[in-house]
Amino acid sequence: MADAAAVVLFVAITMYAIFGGADFGAGFWDLVAGGTRRGGRPREVIDHSIAPVWEANHVWLIFVFVVLWTCFPDAYSSIMLTMFVPLTLAALGIVLRGASFAFRKAVFRTRDQRNFGAAFALGSVLVPYCLGAVVGGVASGRVPSGGKAGDPWDSWVNPTSVLGGVLAICVAAYLAAFFLVRDAERLSDEEMVGYFRVRALGAGIAAGVVALVGIFVLHEDAPYLYDGLTSRALPLVIVSGLAGVGALVLVLRRTRGVPRWTAVVAVGSLIVAWGVAQWDYLLPESLTVSEAAAPDGTIAAVLVATAVAVVLILPGFVLLYVLDQKSLLPEEGVAEPSPGPG
Repeated sequence: MADAAAVVLFVAITMYAIFGGADFGAGFWDLVAGGTRRGGRPREVIDHSIAPVWEANHVWLIFVFVVLWTCFPDAYSSIMLTMFVPLTLAALGIVLRGASFAFRKAVFRTRDQRNFGAAFALGSVLVPYCLGAVVGGVASGRVPSGGKAGDPWDSWVNPTSVLGGVLAICVAAYLAAFFLVRDAERLSDEEMVGYFRVRALGAGIAAGVVALVGIFVLHEDAPYLYDGLTSRALPLVIVSGLAGVGALVLVLRRTRGVPRWTAVVAVGSLIVAWGVAQWDYLLPESLTVSEAAAPDGTIAAVLVATAVAVVLILPGFVLLYVLDQKSLLPEEGVAEPSPGPG
């Protein structure tokens, strides 16, 4: 039963990495879009893409925390006590980012729009970095078991955490660029399709370079994770690499629609590879899934609640995304492109 709860936890983490990651990545492209005139149209496409779904994307994070503290309380307390600083920064970034995104469209003065836009964009970089640093600290064994606090700084300021933070930003930007290519296609804006294609290629190459450097970092700083990634999780690593390269080839060939899902497979496989490589530890190499598990009755209740959520809530998420992709939701934050001649 504890294994089932751990699988649910990692499924939720994977979903948040994909949907929340694309959301944060859109903010990264907002940050680097340029000045008001040059970056105006890209920001309109970004707003159009995330406005209907950004709040729903972060429900996955809430679900992750609920499952972790309910089913694995010892691991939750150790992580929260040790990673208090980066998790607090991430929480502040999420709140600041969401409020700034909403206010940027409500204010009228250009100066205020710029200020709120800057806060939104900076929060979009801060949050994935901090969450990636937390993952790096956990994966490298810097979080002690037993509900104890580890070093508040070395736990997330270390080679593996820096790798995790930088890779999280690159992966988020990579995912977002593919989603934005698709949204620009839906808007029939060929200029923006080309604009985000270039950025998808750049982000993919950057993520690949960081991942290659990460091999050496993990070998020296997180040997248990490295051994798992090069043995039992190796097939998933290969799938992730092939899917990542395939997505770049498809976007180069201007294939419509397909590259986005290939990019999703690349990122999803990478997250699952981390889980498989770390198995059966929640905190390598000090706390296993079975040792961290709550009583069976508690886990059973969570699994039942999860099954009910799948039946009652998940269809709502699917409907939201389908309506968004079919452009059947109210348009927010973007003007439709002018029709071409003829």
